[in-house]
Amino acid sequence: MDLKVQLKAAVEAAAQQMGIPVEAAIQETPSTKPGDYGTPAAFQMAKAGGGNPAQIAAKLAETVVLPAGIKRVEAAGPFLNFFLDVPAFVRGVVEQPFQMPERHGKVIIEHTSVNPNKELHVGHLRNVILGDSMARIFRAAGHTVEVQNYIDDTGRQAAESLFAVEHYNREWDGVQKYDHWLGEGYVQLNADPAKETLEPGIRELMHKLEAGVLRPFVEQTVKAQLETCFKMGARYDLLNWESDVVGSGFLKQAMDILEASPYTTHPQEGKYQGAFVMNVSEFMPGLEEPNVVLVRSDGTATYTAKDIGYQFWKFGLFEGMKFKPFMTDPDGNEIWTSAPDGQPDAARRFGHAVEVINVIDSRQEHPQTVVRSSLGVAGETGKKEHSVHLSYAFVTLEGKTISGRKGHALAADTALEEAGKRGFAELTSKNPELAGRGDAQEIARRIGVGALRFAMLRNEPTRAFDFNLDQVISLNGDTAPYVQYAAVRAANILRRAQEAGYATDGTGADWDALPDVDLVLAKQVAKLPEVVAQSVRIHSPHVVAQYALDLATSFNAWYNAKDRKGKPATNVLQSDEGLREARLALVARLRQAFEETLDLIGIEIPAAM
Repeated sequence: MDLKVQLKAAVEAAAQQMGIPVEAAIQETPSTKPGDYGTPAAFQMAKAGGGNPAQIAAKLAETVVLPAGIKRVEAAGPFLNFFLDVPAFVRGVVEQPFQMPERHGKVIIEHTSVNPNKELHVGHLRNVILGDSMARIFRAAGHTVEVQNYIDDTGRQAAESLFAVEHYNREWDGVQKYDHWLGEGYVQLNADPAKETLEPGIRELMHKLEAGVLRPFVEQTVKAQLETCFKMGARYDLLNWESDVVGSGFLKQAMDILEASPYTTHPQEGKYQGAFVMNVSEFMPGLEEPNVVLVRSDGTATYTAKDIGYQFWKFGLFEGMKFKPFMTDPDGNEIWTSAPDGQPDAARRFGHAVEVINVIDSRQEHPQTVVRSSLGVAGETGKKEHSVHLSYAFVTLEGKTISGRKGHALAADTALEEAGKRGFAELTSKNPELAGRGDAQEIARRIGVGALRFAMLRNEPTRAFDFNLDQVISLNGDTAPYVQYAAVRAANILRRAQEAGYATDGTGADWDALPDVDLVLAKQVAKLPEVVAQSVRIHSPHVVAQYALDLATSFNAWYNAKDRKGKPATNVLQSDEGLREARLALVARLRQAFEETLDLIGIEIPAAM
């Protein structure tokens, strides 16, 4: 029940009727002020049409048609304050499910894109979890979402790992996870004092990768990496391979588009002589050097040019690749891959986005801005505005820089296993009977995945994050177990009510009996659509994680509330008949809100804690 949206529409309709259109802002009133929601719309109307703001507010209060759930409105000087109809509001929150309008056009989110030469470490997890959470949130907001994972199968890292297998006569035992085994060779090679003398062999491997003859080995690594991502709850629609992008003709098609732009040139003299150059000064003001080389004088393309071609394809400016099924994910959904022997008729199935979100670390801030600006250079201003770089800061490991090359890293698989073990051990030390449950392993898994995901999401992506496993799995503070515990507590109330034969669906509820303490909790539940919309607007899932914390904190405050005599004020099962059923219905809706909110960030609720 997004009452703020309804209030906004009501105020704007009243302003229109008064002949002074306005974009109304609806805010929650401070706890020290009267009312539940307010608006300063009269200020804006006075500024636009003249007149006394207080008089305009009084007229506005007479004119506005209040939506269901609002009991009355008062003008307080130049402000309008709205007072909720507690029974109607809480009942509306309970009975109306969370829903967002369907939106047209596809959003592409590219994330993960880990070099296929080793296992994922906890630093990679921030990318995976940010991207996967954004995909979930955009889908919940009504968007069609396509999740892509870019596989750099022609890069040096993949070549070094495969070269190490051959050079050190390494043999995989079929037991150790393949990407972990391959990564060990990568670390061994980079610690080898003789590495410089091995360069010819490494370059030969790179040529083989470019020719595609080693692709089956890279695919084996990718599948092992995806196994880790699946454990974390991530899902994908399409794998795009570097070799396919290079061989697709994207580069030429993109350069042909840019050739027609007045912002590109082929200088005949000076330091750019013979190169193909793009001037981005209009789109990136303040640069000391606004010229970007796309094609060098020797005819070779820069990395930036390749990235531009790929971004143009995502927006549907041209076709070029073939696709085929690659594997199924744990949910039984088909993951597709680009492939030279793929299906040409599948070309329009992918790409053609109205918005593209690339989840890439902060080191790529400038290159991604250049890629975005290239759409403006090409005359695609609308697409430029919907080309988004979701930038995130590095993850450190207990104060030290993570380095897969040097072997200073914590594998994501290890972190996941340890988080589950430690979290479950802490729980069973306080609640020993949990250890004997048949679903103990599933409880541990949900705690571990939830702890890791929440740790990567609770702060803004641009803030640095130092990974410490003990802090991640703590049952107190800003952690997933804290939120999960609150959700389990709500489920326990409902279970006990059902055992006692009480209705939890609102049957027999006396909504008029609800006091203001219940209203506060209902208002928190009602915020979810607003939170989802904000997350989409700012392209960050951290606001959803914060909302999950706020929801848990609000529930705990309600659960522990005391009356004036210091006695429990919200003991649901001991409430009077009618009030009890209303509160049980509210708790059931709260429990649903926990599930909806945590699902947006890929966290499941354990059966017990």
